[in-house]
Amino acid sequence: MKISVILGHPYEKSLNAAIAETVRKILQENGYQVCFHDLYKEKFNPVISGQELVTDVPEDELTRLHQREIREADGIIIVHPNWWGQPPAMLKGWVDRVLREEVAYTFPEGDNGGGLPIGLLKAKAALVFNTSNTSKTREEESFGDPLQRLWRDCIFDFCGVHTFDRKMFRVVADSSEEERNGWLEEVKELVKQYFPAVQEQEE
Repeated sequence: MKISVILGHPYEKSLNAAIAETVRKILQENGYQVCFHDLYKEKFNPVISGQELVTDVPEDELTRLHQREIREADGIIIVHPNWWGQPPAMLKGWVDRVLREEVAYTFPEGDNGGGLPIGLLKAKAALVFNTSNTSKTREEESFGDPLQRLWRDCIFDFCGVHTFDRKMFRVVADSSEEERNGWLEEVKELVKQYFPAVQEQEE
């Protein structure tokens, strides 16, 4: 079984990088094939051209690879920081270029795109791990938790992935090493919950 893991953070020693590495390790231990991408390290181009926008044909092999893998994925895990209530531009560009029509979703015959989409992704579940320097109370009361709406409703539900969970770790700026290690343990448990050992599923 294949799981796509996407990291959207530019700093290799960040908590996000540690989360992504923890995710990859647990998945491999549980018998999954992991398709891991550090978008910044591999220099993914987040800018969609006008030609690509209207043709839905990727202009580079890396984007074609991402599209093939996301079609085949049995699960998807995204790791990124909360920047201005949004993913980093790099990751937003990945969504724009990879989750295209006829890759992640389609529309019924005769519908030019104004109706309800039909999700095409076969992934059974999607997880998102976020980090933030905004308190939970302020995030929810002042901003309405925009990342939850974005990933659950605007992206994964749209693309047919209805089993979704998300974990936010905060406040990172004031966190201790002990707290961060505790967060990584939470990551392990959530990944194991949604993606248990392959042999356990076969029994």
